Amino acid sequence: MSDTTVHPQARTQSPPVVVARGLVKTFETGGSQVHALAGVDVDFHRGAFTAIMGPSGSGKSTLMHCLAGLDAPTSGTVHLGRTPITGLRDRDLTLLRRDRIGFIFQSFNLLPMLTAEQNILLPSQIARRSVDRERFEHIVEVVGLRDRLGHLPAKLSGGQQQRVAVARALLNAPEVVYADEPTGNLDSRSGAEVLRFLRDSARDLQQTIVMVTHDPVAASYADRVVFLRDGSIVDEVTEPTAELVSARLLKLEEA
Repeated sequence: MSDTTVHPQARTQSPPVVVARGLVKTFETGGSQVHALAGVDVDFHRGAFTAIMGPSGSGKSTLMHCLAGLDAPTSGTVHLGRTPITGLRDRDLTLLRRDRIGFIFQSFNLLPMLTAEQNILLPSQIARRSVDRERFEHIVEVVGLRDRLGHLPAKLSGGQQQRVAVARALLNAPEVVYADEPTGNLDSRSGAEVLRFLRDSARDLQQTIVMVTHDPVAASYADRVVFLRDGSIVDEVTEPTAELVSARLLKLEEA
């Protein structure tokens, strides 16, 4: 662990990177309204790894999509730093997502004809952005891909492919990385590898990471777990364990 390691409690005292206030998202279905989000207030801080959890249909993915500018809330605001995401024009949103947000999805989204290194560098090349080679080398070390950079995705394990996706998301030092079920397609060993890399990148690279997951074991790698039910934040824990998270989820599902 590097000298920049910060205790989770200290991280929550820094200014938030992402701030959501009063988020409401309403869908029209069959003539009636469904409130996927019902007035969510939440902050995410620099260098913190937060998991979002809740029963099926609780609003987890909708919250992430609104936070990341992939979907517009019905009302409420989201700020990334000092920039209000809500209300931005489509072109400005596209540039913001490209330049300031990283994404990791359940499917790895690697181009099969490119090597691991080329996949990592691709977003920088598309954006015509110069690459910080020192940061590239550091991230490659953090995610353990040094001897796999020349391999095509077909020659990598699922865990290695997801590590390439993690490195790609981290390379340009985005203000926040959103991870949507990042271990959903991985076996338990590969999933644990990826979760350790996410945890280490928060601590060693001061990266803000927000992860949606249904898995209490995955959530236990985070510094903090936020629980949703019926579109509202109803609980949160810090320094979680899988047992504690499981117990809280069970309580929510029984309520």
